Amino acid sequence: MFLCDIFDASPKGDLGSMEHPIFSLSTRPDRRILSYAHNDARIEVTPSVKGRATIHDKDILIYCVSQLMAALNAGREIGRTLQLRAHDLLVATNRDTSGDGYARLKEAFERLAGTRITTNLTTGGIETTRGFGLIEAWEIVRRTRGGRMISVSVTLSDWLFRAVQSKAVLTLSRDYFRLRKPLERRIYEIARKHCGRQSEWRVSMAVLHKKAGSAAPIRVFRAAMRKMMEAETLPDYIMSEEPGDMVRFDRIAVIEADTAPGPGEGPLLTQGTLEAARALFPGADVYGLQAEWLAFWAGTGKKPLRDPDKAFLAWVEKRRKRG
Repeated sequence: MFLCDIFDASPKGDLGSMEHPIFSLSTRPDRRILSYAHNDARIEVTPSVKGRATIHDKDILIYCVSQLMAALNAGREIGRTLQLRAHDLLVATNRDTSGDGYARLKEAFERLAGTRITTNLTTGGIETTRGFGLIEAWEIVRRTRGGRMISVSVTLSDWLFRAVQSKAVLTLSRDYFRLRKPLERRIYEIARKHCGRQSEWRVSMAVLHKKAGSAAPIRVFRAAMRKMMEAETLPDYIMSEEPGDMVRFDRIAVIEADTAPGPGEGPLLTQGTLEAARALFPGADVYGLQAEWLAFWAGTGKKPLRDPDKAFLAWVEKRRKRG
């Protein structure tokens, strides 16, 4: 049994579930059978009577994969069965640690174990068509008198464990766990998987809708995407709409590092605008915000601005909401 005892392990997601829509985006029990095919990949996801595992349930798998990868990179032996402290999992994934938080965690284990997958996905260079659960088994090892679980053992599916062994994983932003809307989490996963080390990635709205696994009509999905673009809630990426019903993802780190304008370049801002920005975003370094905004402006093609001061303040307001 592998003991999860690594503090502050970097969040990791497996490539298979980041690429394909295995988890439900619904906030209510989702008992529909999902059939999905894209290129050579085929997936059928069958829920239990408790519903299909949700994208928030996936936090458990992310935590387990993160612990295993940290141990693997440190040269430790790993195994499919993990023993973990429930409180550590809740804290690491930004979850409530009240009694309700533990109860929801138990329900998540039940959905993960009950959701069955039939797929031909390749992990570790091996393609197999088989059926399995997202986790093979789980057990509450010990409870407190108040009913809270202290220690839990989890046995991952062989498919997921093989992804860890072959290091078919990607590091996720810690802010991923701050995203509360299921669609935001799913879109971030897709962007992280496909953008990779590229500075940008483009995809049609129709393909993005399919990859997201959204049950909403595409017109509703398109409206939700536009709201997400306006809110700029995704960690690491900026989304924009392009002609031809296309969506573009720009990686913020690349924008800041590779296309930032030099000293004295870019739109000029008045001192009054900087003071207004300070009032809009208390505690922030307005000159740091100005540099970040100039890098963002440069990364979007250095388009001429009719009113730079107004554009900057609008950007600061969005940046404040993003945190």
